[in-house]
Amino acid sequence: MPTEKIKRSDDYSQWYNNLVKNADLAEHSAVKGCMVIKPYGYAIWEKMQQELDKKFKETGHSNAYFPLFIPKSLFEAEEKNAEGFSKECAVVTHYRLKSDPENPGKLIVDPEAKLTEELVVRPTSEAIIWNTYRDWIQSYRDLPILINQWANVVRWEMKTRLFLRTTEFLWQEGHTAHATKEEAIIETRQMLDVYADFAEHFLGVPVIKGIKTANERFAGADDTYCIEGLMQDGKALQMGTSHFLGQNFAKAFDVKFQTKEGKLEHVWATSWGVSTRLMGALIMAHSDDEGLVLPPNVAPVQVVIVPIYKTEEEFARISEAAFHIKKELELKDVRVKFDSRDTHKPGYKFAEWEQKGVPVRIAIGPRDLENQTVEIARRDTKEKQTYSINDLSNKIIHLLSNIQENIYLKAKQFRDSNIHKADRWDEFKEILETSAGFISAHWDGTSETEIAIKEATKATIRCIPLNNHQEAGKCIFSGNPSTQRVLFAKAY
Repeated sequence: MPTEKIKRSDDYSQWYNNLVKNADLAEHSAVKGCMVIKPYGYAIWEKMQQELDKKFKETGHSNAYFPLFIPKSLFEAEEKNAEGFSKECAVVTHYRLKSDPENPGKLIVDPEAKLTEELVVRPTSEAIIWNTYRDWIQSYRDLPILINQWANVVRWEMKTRLFLRTTEFLWQEGHTAHATKEEAIIETRQMLDVYADFAEHFLGVPVIKGIKTANERFAGADDTYCIEGLMQDGKALQMGTSHFLGQNFAKAFDVKFQTKEGKLEHVWATSWGVSTRLMGALIMAHSDDEGLVLPPNVAPVQVVIVPIYKTEEEFARISEAAFHIKKELELKDVRVKFDSRDTHKPGYKFAEWEQKGVPVRIAIGPRDLENQTVEIARRDTKEKQTYSINDLSNKIIHLLSNIQENIYLKAKQFRDSNIHKADRWDEFKEILETSAGFISAHWDGTSETEIAIKEATKATIRCIPLNNHQEAGKCIFSGNPSTQRVLFAKAY
């Protein structure tokens, strides 16, 4: 049963949790910190997968799969990566259970089934993949390797929230190998652009492309590029990352290739990924007090048809018209649901599909049949209009395109109006307390100042925007010289 609605402005956290439940997206599982993604939520994730997978293949990548378990010795090989993830690792030490002789019906770990080497449940796959690449790469002819995998990973989180931060989550991770530094950097930037294009044109979420500071970059990377979105509560969300790994993993796993000139050199690497955290971004960037708001591109159901009738004879005639509309729309690749359930009233159905964020609702009653019209309700603006059935499919396609664009522009206007400039420390703190959003401010470039600002305000440097202009100024915290502004925010 749906939970009681809570206004976004009253309790954002509870609003989010209730929306995930009421829209039937996911729920907590018997395993603390892990979630069950329900069919409707997984259908949205599948739409994301399909679109991203198409983009990956268009840029020359192929899918593969690597083991869930990583021998601890391999995991330790790249020290920065191992240290960065060590506190989040789940570790397998035994491979068998046995009956407890002192407590019949209960199982205990068999002490005789201890593994000769402990296995880390993958928090990320660089170690196992680069150990594999060592066997795949001998010559420049073997390069580049452009691999992606769709997988689950485990990072042992203490505080979890559905989709945004869970112990186990789904993601894709790309891992590429290149002959030159320049090729690897081009790949890193290309995949960042793929993510940004996907976020904006598919999910309708405007993002800022940037590069992370040394403190915030991926463990084991030379540089981490990111896309940052702004949620409706004014907090930032890192929506995707693309890492230039340099030769760090190639050196750790001794992956070398023979160049055209006959020299042996270490390979250059990248990795990049997005996860089911994108579901959280989708929810928080667009939804309202009535429930989920889905951009048509990602909606599993783009149009729902709800019949309004009193008699079986009316239902039969309305159904005939509804199936005709459904067929016409499906011929134009529109995803349509005819809600013919006789167990619920139209008002219940309206509320249910509104909670699930279906972009367009078509209502048909006996009078509509007489007038050859239907009532159209759009989810994003809640506007209702009467449309003629004549040429309805083309009108709906145009409407879906308009809704997609409107959802993006609304989010972009919100984001742009919540980027604030601060030139003084007191001004910076006041904006954080009263306005939230991104703060564009000068920083002296030191880790010490970055950490001090985080400890004092909980705000972090989300990124150094790629389109930054050089601008002489003074650091808001230390007063030391600065050459550019960076973006701060409180974040998920």
